Amino acid sequence: MSQQPLPSQDEINSQVTAALAEDLGGNADASADITANLIPASQQATATIITRENCVVCGVAWAKAAFTLVDSTIEQHWMVEDGDKVEANATFVTLKGSARALLTAERTALNFLQLLSATATVTSYYASLLENSETRILDTRKTLPGLRLAQKYAVACGGGKNHRIGLFDAFLIKENHIAGCGNIATAVSNARQLAPGKPVEVEVESLDELQQAIDAGADIVMLDNFTNEQIQRAVSINQKRCKLEVSGNVTSERLSTLSTLGVDFISSGALTKNVSAIDLSLRLVL
Repeated sequence: MSQQPLPSQDEINSQVTAALAEDLGGNADASADITANLIPASQQATATIITRENCVVCGVAWAKAAFTLVDSTIEQHWMVEDGDKVEANATFVTLKGSARALLTAERTALNFLQLLSATATVTSYYASLLENSETRILDTRKTLPGLRLAQKYAVACGGGKNHRIGLFDAFLIKENHIAGCGNIATAVSNARQLAPGKPVEVEVESLDELQQAIDAGADIVMLDNFTNEQIQRAVSINQKRCKLEVSGNVTSERLSTLSTLGVDFISSGALTKNVSAIDLSLRLVL
């Protein structure tokens, strides 16, 4: 399983530019912020961003870009880095510059910080429940459209592992793929011929399908919605011939139990799709 690095600055700038344009009526011209324009253009201010709750920080590069793209003269002094664990009331950054620009960039900067920090924080919690085992937590493709790499980077910052990035870097053969190919063996064989060297994973819904996937030479088998008893039997049947991943009905309450069953991975869409934004606040001082 891979670890998504920090996306390129060009990609981050592109995402932030799109977010600013969304806020500014279709363009990134800060003069479109009619409320900020109530403040004199010459008015300078300082500001801080704080968190109102414990969290794992992520999204610093996006927030930096938001302020820089609105006004490159804004001074930014960051006290945290992605991956830092901080407590409530911690200060992320101090800012100094045009009051108008600070307020125009505020929401875009906070939106990226609160979402990515939430993803990192949930992942960190899930990973902590597995820390005394060999089992690792994985993300899924259930990400916000357009923010796949950002959220997968946040998972990595939180101590999780990334599943495949998309539809191009690994096979994940599911029920409909199996039906289209005729059977598991044919699907795996076709995958080996189509893209030799790409990981081949098969999702199974029964112990019989598990055996078929093992016999076909799958690299990873995903046990979909298996009970704990079925997972134990699957581990016994597998005998480490391939990696085993548990998916479906994965809750924080269940993770500690799953970590004792001997599987290699547990994947959860909750890391990226069910997150609750971290409560952040920008405080302006004129």
